Amino acid sequence: MCGNNMSVPLLADAVTVSGAERETAAVIFLHGLGDTGHSWADALSSIRLPYVKYICPHAPRIPVTLNMKMVMPSWFDLMGLSPDAPEDEAGIKKAAENIKAIIEHEVKNGIPPNRIILGGFSQGGALSLYTALTCQHQLAGIVALSCWLPLHLFFPGAAACHSREGRNSMNKDIAILQCHGEMDPMIPVRFGALTAEKLKSVVTPAKVQFKTYPGVMHSSCPQ
Repeated sequence: MCGNNMSVPLLADAVTVSGAERETAAVIFLHGLGDTGHSWADALSSIRLPYVKYICPHAPRIPVTLNMKMVMPSWFDLMGLSPDAPEDEAGIKKAAENIKAIIEHEVKNGIPPNRIILGGFSQGGALSLYTALTCQHQLAGIVALSCWLPLHLFFPGAAACHSREGRNSMNKDIAILQCHGEMDPMIPVRFGALTAEKLKSVVTPAKVQFKTYPGVMHSSCPQ
């Protein structure tokens, strides 16, 4: 198993930016709807740290209800972008398991979970939040850009049910950096703010940072 990418479907063709030194930490970053891992691998290459491995997997191509069933890279189906829109529960959970398989693979290869950051943009950011909060490992943190918490009605319960001894969630103390453009027409900043409030009920409130950027739409900026 160790070192074998083929047993982890998303790792086989993921874009990986290797560290210049011995890798002691990893960033797994998930792209948005219709994108691929290449664009974020390029962005992360420009700010990379020498001891960090950056992994940018590609989402599978599936029909997306929101886009008239067009087939495109998507982590799970999307029916709508409002907080009360119906959600692809099975698809979200399956996608999260696939990301957890990448985390598991890195842990087996010697990178401790508390040195793994999970992040993403838009739909990828949404999946990174859901995956990290339901993961049995204590991760280093989450970077959630222009996104929301999927299946939010299941939280905080969904996070806590992953500890076998009935204790509170593994990731109660995980650090979350949430960033959102104030002019985002796709996922309004108000949804980002509602998500930040929800996250404070799941993890230690002081660990949630919500930053907004004036003039930024549904995109990233150098900051």
